[in-house]
Amino acid sequence: MSALYFYLFFLFYPYIAMWWKSFPKAGRKSWEAFIPGYNYAIASKIAGQQAWWALLMIIPGIHIIMWMIFNVSYIRKHGFFSLWDTLQGIFFPFIIMSKIANDENIKPEFTTDWENQKDIERRKNGDHLVLFLTLPIIGHLVALTLGALQKKKKGRKTIIKEWGDSILFALIAASAIRTYVFEPFQIPTGSMEKTLLVGDFLVVNKVAYGSKVPVTPLSFPLVHNTIPWINVKSYTQIEKLEYTRLPGWTDVQNYDVVVFNYPSGDTAVYDPRMPNGLMGHDYHGIVNSEARRLFEESIDRNKIPNSNALLQERRKKLSTQYNGQVLDSVMQLEAQKLDRNLQKKIEGIYGEFIDNIDFWKNKARHEIAVNKRTFSNGEGRMIDHYGVVYRPVDKRENYIKRCIGIAGDSIEIRDAQVYVNGKKAPIFEYQNLQFRVKNINIPSPRVMKAKYGLEINRDYYNNGQVMNLTASELDMLKKDYPDAIFELVNPQRKNVKQQSASEKVNNLNYYPKSFNHNNTVANFESFWVPKKGVTIELTPHNVAWYERVITAYELHDFEEKDGAYYIDGKKTSTYTFEMNYYWMMGDNRYNSADSRVWGFVPEDHIVGKASMVWYSKDPNGGVRWNRLFTGIK
Repeated sequence: MSALYFYLFFLFYPYIAMWWKSFPKAGRKSWEAFIPGYNYAIASKIAGQQAWWALLMIIPGIHIIMWMIFNVSYIRKHGFFSLWDTLQGIFFPFIIMSKIANDENIKPEFTTDWENQKDIERRKNGDHLVLFLTLPIIGHLVALTLGALQKKKKGRKTIIKEWGDSILFALIAASAIRTYVFEPFQIPTGSMEKTLLVGDFLVVNKVAYGSKVPVTPLSFPLVHNTIPWINVKSYTQIEKLEYTRLPGWTDVQNYDVVVFNYPSGDTAVYDPRMPNGLMGHDYHGIVNSEARRLFEESIDRNKIPNSNALLQERRKKLSTQYNGQVLDSVMQLEAQKLDRNLQKKIEGIYGEFIDNIDFWKNKARHEIAVNKRTFSNGEGRMIDHYGVVYRPVDKRENYIKRCIGIAGDSIEIRDAQVYVNGKKAPIFEYQNLQFRVKNINIPSPRVMKAKYGLEINRDYYNNGQVMNLTASELDMLKKDYPDAIFELVNPQRKNVKQQSASEKVNNLNYYPKSFNHNNTVANFESFWVPKKGVTIELTPHNVAWYERVITAYELHDFEEKDGAYYIDGKKTSTYTFEMNYYWMMGDNRYNSADSRVWGFVPEDHIVGKASMVWYSKDPNGGVRWNRLFTGIK
């Protein structure tokens, strides 16, 4: 539902609540109830709250909470304290407001006598309800515990009332700050190592690029999309806004470290075993992987000849004709012939998969969403999960990467070197690449960490035969080990026309996830980052790059039929972009799920600029004191 309806409701509510009748009972003028905004300030004063709280009615999401607070405070000022009264005040205050307006015996003079046990008991259940809704379960239990321990002093509010008021306002203030100014963020994965480390706690500056008004503002305070421990979503879409961004200090710049909503997170596999209920990082990648698995499981293995068995059988037949070296030479030719035939058979099988990819994708989606099962490559087994969930833009997972390309840039990656508009992108201080290492005797892990800052299983594997190194770390190792050989891990791109069917299937691993675009972790074909207002000619080559932009982010129907393109049912050969887009990459280049996997990041997904590490906890134990309150660059 659009927020406009809520604001219209709040505008007319004072008239529905008949405040023009109840205001005079508090010594105010009837006309004060008819002035929008001002009437809420007066109602707040009558209820014993600060008049400026009425300003909070402007903030989406918070306005609904403030409306409830005004109502509960207002009816309590007129003597309505029971659990039932409080529930009405929060969710349906119209009946009590009518009583207040029309019953001349009800005056706004009620004050709780904190020395009178009857008054305290009268409001106790209502106070518990407010505290429970303010901070479910936790706040309630804390207040009960402290209330049991506290010795009540005459004339003082109960601890339940004190905690309820304090927590309520603190959460409102914290929610407003978190939504529009700063937000804490924890680094969950190693994709930005070694610029940012797992266990770093960041401050995300939302004002820098302009605060984004939440699309789903009515949400449980101080959590993102899931309430911890109970694994239920933390928001409701009763109120839904259009994308709006307040003015900021600057635009997103090349090479900024940016926090954004995960662009491939519109649909997510919900697995409570994983952080925030996510399994994997890319639903669309999971669908491709599951489609391939289901297809390969369907293949009748008996139709694929066993080359070893055939060779042995052929050797027996030919052994009577040839002897010794002659037989070996003949068998080499036979093996090559069998290999070609087998390869041709396999190519035909995968060609069938390519021709029927939509069928297998639909089958994969059914397996994931309905059967709630999928294969985990990491665990090497099938996993049961809770199915698929849809998430609105502002409730998709928060990700952090470096912005390599802004709207209008041309990007290309050659041998792990990024080129932006034809120029080499900077090599950042902690950016690291992956190398195969030969002729080196690795010291103990303690020495590697103390001398070079390298950690086993994070920076080097297989006894040092594979290393992830920054430029400075590479220089140090080359100096200390002059005989060592460091070869950049460099998966090369292959011309699509020269690719076999099985090789084309692997093209689905990298954006644009098309059989006809071969990109790798270290080499990407040249492409253009979409810019708002720019019109492009649609071609078979670039449609794969921009179809998701057109459909998922700019919400148009797109269809290709008989070589022609149709957008929202109309035939066209061009498209004009409605938003700016960005290309994000992790500094840990060989261990980062980033734009190379899921593509462009729309401007409405940008959350803020990562500005400072305020705390850092080593997953292996201890605090990284040297990282506290350090800037991010």
